[in-house]
Amino acid sequence: MTASAQQSATAERLHALDAVRGFALLLGIFYHAALSFLPFAPQFWMVADNHPSTVLSVFMFASHSFRMTTFFLIAGFFARLSLHRLGITSFVRDRGRRIALPLVVGWLAVTLAFGLIGAVAAILANHGRQPPLHEPPAVAAKLSLTHLWFLYVLIEFYAITLLLRAAVAAIDRAGRIGAGVDHLVGFVVCSPLGPILLALPVSAALLGDSSWTDWPNIRTPDHLVTTAQAWIVYGLAFGFGFALHRQSRLIWRLQSYWLLYLAVAIASIVACLLLGAVATNGLEAGLLRSARAMCYAVASWTATLGVVGAALRFLSSFSKTRRYIADASYWLYIVHLPIIVALQIAVARLGWPWPAKYATIMAITLVLGFVSYQYLVRYRLIGTILNGPRTPPAHPAPP
Repeated sequence: MTASAQQSATAERLHALDAVRGFALLLGIFYHAALSFLPFAPQFWMVADNHPSTVLSVFMFASHSFRMTTFFLIAGFFARLSLHRLGITSFVRDRGRRIALPLVVGWLAVTLAFGLIGAVAAILANHGRQPPLHEPPAVAAKLSLTHLWFLYVLIEFYAITLLLRAAVAAIDRAGRIGAGVDHLVGFVVCSPLGPILLALPVSAALLGDSSWTDWPNIRTPDHLVTTAQAWIVYGLAFGFGFALHRQSRLIWRLQSYWLLYLAVAIASIVACLLLGAVATNGLEAGLLRSARAMCYAVASWTATLGVVGAALRFLSSFSKTRRYIADASYWLYIVHLPIIVALQIAVARLGWPWPAKYATIMAITLVLGFVSYQYLVRYRLIGTILNGPRTPPAHPAPP
């Protein structure tokens, strides 16, 4: 991209980052749809299909290694952009409307939907009779945030960022801390070894969890107490994105290494899978675990920076289709999980091969999501809350 095009895109809107954010959210839908096909789904997910798939297991492992890191990096970048555009008071009000309100309302709706799905599934499994009541489901008993945990964590990151900015402004009037951060971010972005530096704290966070192996990757903080692992891994991504916006033109340097980063990410994911198949004991087990953690951390950051770099290289121009998908992705992600679980239950015992089941689940979920977005959300109050106001296209008067 030419310098003038970069200046124009920076001044107006980084369409490539909108596309990456939408991609990360939609990838989460594909990820959740595959959960029932894990060979060990009964230990990990509420539905276990009778046709498990190794292919989908590999896809889940690979996609989960970077999709949330990518999302939080983009969220941090846009957070600083919005903060400087709106000011602190308007920024807090905007985040309350676009993040906190969807979290509360979406959580209530999703919890009710899961309760209904669970009751219907239990009755069907009990041949039409109401089964005896036992413990309440985990969603209600533990106040699970379900798949909306990322909104809760975002609110925490916003609050901490505002507090840190105020503290740094009070103690560092000369701007030395900011200059040091800028220098470090510049090195990470401009050096092909930058992802290794970012991978070190991620690897340490994984190894600090005594129960971590190599699955389910980074432990999801789906309750009100965010785990230390999530604080470090996702906080690093959010903070890096926020600091990167201080020198927003640096982000274009990621175009130079996108192919190298994606190649290293693929190699690291393959290494993780191969190391996970090796069984050892004692000292060798500890070394193997450390190697898996580092490979996973490198895969996470090289994939994240590679995807962002590729998007900046190929998707920087405006596209109505990509913009529409990016806008719709937020709504789709909020509403998709109850739909997917209901469909997983419906096909779990059918004799279809797993590709047919998975394609059916995804097709119905996406159709329902996009249709509901277009006719119930986009030009209505919900759409204004999620993405800001959208003006419906003008139709010419009939002759």
